[in-house]
Amino acid sequence: MTRDALSRLQRIDYLIQIKGTGTPAQLAQKLGMSKRSIFDYLNLMKEFGAPIKFCNFRQSYYYDEDGSFKITFAFKRSMSEYAK
Repeated sequence: MTRDALSRLQRIDYLIQIKGTGTPAQLAQKLGMSKRSIFDYLNLMKEFGAPIKFCNFRQSYYYDEDGSFKITFAFKRSMSEYAK
C-alpha cells in the first residue's frame, strides 16, 4: 500500500466521521478517484472492522459506532532500553 493509499484512507475516514462524504459519486469526485475505487476502499475499511453505513436522508456515509480508522506503527521497547 502506498502513501497515497494511506492518505486516501485517512481522508475517507475524516469525511465519514463528519458525515461529509456525500454520495459515492460525490466522494469519488472529492478524492479524484473512480466510484469503483471508492467502493474498494470502503470494503477494505469494512474488512478491518469499520462499521460503515450509508444514510439515504443525509446522502453520506457514517460510522454506526463512535470511532475512527487508524493505521499506525507502534514501536516496542526492548528490555535493555528499560534498564537505562
